[in-house]
This record gives sequence, C-alpha cells and structure tokens, in this order.
Amino acid sequence: MNKVLNVVLVVAVAFISLTAMSVAIGEFKFEKETHDFGNIPQRTPVSHEFKFTNVGDAPIIISKVDPTCGCSVADFSKAPVKPGETGTIKATFNAASKGPFTKSFTIQSNTKTPVKTLTVKGTVQ
Repeated sequence: MNKVLNVVLVVAVAFISLTAMSVAIGEFKFEKETHDFGNIPQRTPVSHEFKFTNVGDAPIIISKVDPTCGCSVADFSKAPVKPGETGTIKATFNAASKGPFTKSFTIQSNTKTPVKTLTVKGTVQ
C-alpha cells in the first residue's frame, strides 16, 4: 500500500511541477508591419528595413524570410535576437513594371507567432 501511495505522490508532484513551469518563448514587436514607398521610379530597386524588438523571454531565431515573388528579396538578422534586443528585416523590391504594387514577406521563426507577414506597397511611375 505504501508503494502505491508513494507512486501516486510522485506522479502528483511531477504533474504539478510541469504545469507550473512556463515555456520561455521569443516574441516580435515591430515598429510597423507595412511600409508604403509612395511613388517610385521604374527600374529602381527600393528597400525598407523593418525594425523589431524581442519582447519575449527567449531568443528569436529567424529561419527564413520568403518574398511573394521573384521581384523581391529579403535580408534579415541571422544571429539570435535576445530578449530586449532589436533586429531588422530588410525588404527590397525591384520596380520593373509600372503601376501599383503590394508585396508580402513571410517570416518563419521560433516565436510565439511562428509565421508572420510584412508588406511593402507603392506605385511604380
């Protein structure tokens, strides 16, 4: 009987300990998630740096940033961004065709929201 009671007690303590622990996770806080270039000249690439702060309690690791088309590229902070620190994602659009545009960049990371989207827009003159 004592062995059964000990096992139940150990399981109960383990369960309470595991549920009381919180999981540390990073979290993005962007200054802004959309950038409007306004009117830009044709055949002139334009770039914008999206700045973010890690407001979580674990480092942010960005695994990749995918643009929605071949006319855009992204560069981003490769090193882990520690809690309280800042990082950047640079979005570049090659303004080849005239007219309005909206392009998205999908971020994949280890954050609270593992897939996030940034947007650039404007009009090519």
